[in-house]
Amino acid sequence: MNYYLCPAKSNKADMKKIFVFVVFIALISFSTFAQEYKTSLGLRAGWPYGLTIKHFMSRNNAVEGILASSWHGFVVTGLYENENWTGSYPGLNWFWGVGAHVGFWDDNPHVNTTGSVIGLDGILGLEYTFDEIPLNLSLDILPSFNIFGATGWGGIGGALSIRYVF
Repeated sequence: MNYYLCPAKSNKADMKKIFVFVVFIALISFSTFAQEYKTSLGLRAGWPYGLTIKHFMSRNNAVEGILASSWHGFVVTGLYENENWTGSYPGLNWFWGVGAHVGFWDDNPHVNTTGSVIGLDGILGLEYTFDEIPLNLSLDILPSFNIFGATGWGGIGGALSIRYVF
């Protein structure tokens, strides 16, 4: 009777090892098949809202340009971003970056004047690129600090960006 129990226990232990090994290999496989893209272009829905274009210079470094509407004017923002691939979920990564902005407006309720502004920006976000379709979704926060013009804290923006992947 013990003869039949020992192989059964050994077989369950072997099955657990095989299961863990298969899961490990599957996770590695999924992370290597995640879609990587070079350039994407789309809409930014949030504050500020507008157009966004993102271009990868290498696997982990990208530049992003944002042309956004703000206070009956516009703001142009340029960002350098560092991408960090999760590896656990294909197509999902988080990013952070720094950059600068220049803006022109007709009616800014915070300073009650027309004018222009130049400042610094930071960005922190999460991005997902679909494998099946050429689409990328990005959710971010975008704090800013104005150096010239209406100087001081520029606020914290944030948006959902929907981009077509080239």
